Parts: sequence; structure tokens; C-alpha cells
Amino acid sequence: MQPRNMSMSGVVDLAAVKAAQEAKAKAEQTRAEAARQGGGGAVSPADLVIDVDEAGFERDVIQRSAEVPVVIDFWAEWCQPCKQLSPVLERLAVEYDGRFLLAKIDVDANQLLMQQFGIQGIPAVFAVVAGQALPLFQGAAPEAQIRQTLDQLVQVAEERFGLTGLTIDPDAEPGAAPEAVAETPAGPYDALLNAAAQALDDGDLAGAVQAYKNVLADDPGHPEATLGLSQAELLQRVQGLDPQQVRKDAADRPADVQAQITAADLDLVGGHVEDAFGRLIDTVRRTAGDDRDAVRLRLLELFEVVGGEDPRVAAARRALARALF
Repeated sequence: MQPRNMSMSGVVDLAAVKAAQEAKAKAEQTRAEAARQGGGGAVSPADLVIDVDEAGFERDVIQRSAEVPVVIDFWAEWCQPCKQLSPVLERLAVEYDGRFLLAKIDVDANQLLMQQFGIQGIPAVFAVVAGQALPLFQGAAPEAQIRQTLDQLVQVAEERFGLTGLTIDPDAEPGAAPEAVAETPAGPYDALLNAAAQALDDGDLAGAVQAYKNVLADDPGHPEATLGLSQAELLQRVQGLDPQQVRKDAADRPADVQAQITAADLDLVGGHVEDAFGRLIDTVRRTAGDDRDAVRLRLLELFEVVGGEDPRVAAARRALARALF
């Protein structure tokens, strides 16, 4: 399966919206079922480090990433830095007590996976969360740096995707598969949300917007529909824009509120989160009345797109409060 890019920094990724909600639902169901069965589904510490090949990648990495972050260690027998890094990752996988799963992939035996991830050198470490792949680091990094990266990974996995990791039982038999969990019944809005996801896949942003609005008309505040609508409307606003012209207009006309709002939209879609927030906060400081209110409302919309748990949103909210008062 071709890995998809995801950013822990809040860059817009509509493909991750549906995967995130599915991952949250599955994780909650797994925990509820385990509690009902008195702790069923626990795994042995020996199962926290697994060898993965191309044939088992979908099962062992993509599917497992819906319940736990999967860290991938791309290595080879001839690679000396790999021999330094791999033992550290294996030790940390056990130490982190199920908060992530370590998948080891021998690049010599799995060339296709190496090509799909675009790996130019090893060791290379990636993560997959809710089916979304993201690079972590390359080379035999210092352990302190590895710990910092893993801490951020497990925090994002829990806060954004509801993944709290695996339950570990020291007495469990290694290799024993967790008990199966019954399929979640279809929710009342699944058909509409699936229609929105399909519209996004087809590039039909107007159709996606309408599908999300249909959900919100019946259930205001529905989290997936609210997020999906914010992101679909953002992409709809920047569709067909000339980035160079937008940025030139914003630079040439700093007092033009709409030019700044449009540039901020483009900044966010491009992953420049702080630039988007900073541009609008500066515009709030320079404006008053209806213009100021328009900028403030757009900024609040962009906060929703990025997510309230993102630290840059919290910082921007404080800066906005200072600009307003």
C-alpha cells in the first residue's frame, strides 16, 4: 500500500479526517470490549517488536496503526548505523509499554516498501498513525532526540486519534492474537460522511461541503462534520488561485483585508500555520469595526481546521486576545 503523508504539525490533510475518526471509534470500541471481558486483548511485551515484510505490511502496519502508533525501522544487515539504532528502538518499544509498536523492515528483502516510502538511505525511521505515514528521522540519532520524537508521536496519536496504545500482559503468550472485536454498528450519519469522503476523493469540494452541511443541519457540532466542513471550505476557497499573485497582492496591499485573508488561507493549506495566524493577528491590530470582525472570524475558522489541541492555536488565541483588548 502506498503510504500517505501526514504531518504532526497540523497541516491540512483531508484524507486523515475520516481515518482519524475511524481510528478513534475502533480504539474506543477495543477498550470497551477489553474492559467488558476483564482485560482481554492484552499482548506480550515480546510482541511489541515485530518483523514485517511486503506481504504482511497491510495487516501488520496499516491495520494495526488504527489501534496503536506503528514506528517503522528500515534497516539492513550490512548497515553499521542500523546496528547502533535498532537495539535502542527495541529497548524503547518495551520501555514505552505499548504506547507504540516497532515494525522492523529489512530493505534488502523488501525493495518495494523502500521505494514506496522514498527512502534514500538507512537507517530510516517512519511512523504510521491511523493509516497515515510520516517521517520521523534518518540516521542513528541520539537517544534523547529519539525519546523526544517518540513522546511527540504518542501525544499526537492520543490527542488527535484517540490511540492510547496496547494493553501489555507480562504473562501473555508471545504471538497470541488479541481477541477479535465485533464490528461497530453503522452510525446515523455514516452514509452522509462517506458521501463527503467520496466527494473529496473525486475532487468535488462543493459536494463534500454540502454533505457535511447536511449532517450539521441535523446534528450541529458533530465533530467529524464540523472539521470536515472547515477543511473542505478552506480548500474550496483556495481552489484555482494563483499563489504568486495572491502573495503579491497581500504584500502590495497590506491594508486590504480580503487580500490578507486570502493569503492566510493559502498559507495554511501550504502548511505555513504560524504565518497564516500571524498574518491575520497583525491585520486585526490594524483594523476596526466590520473589517476587524471579518478577520477575527476567519482566524477562528482556521483554528478549527488546525485543531484546538495544537499548541500554535493556543499561542495564537493568546495573541489574538492581546490584539483585541
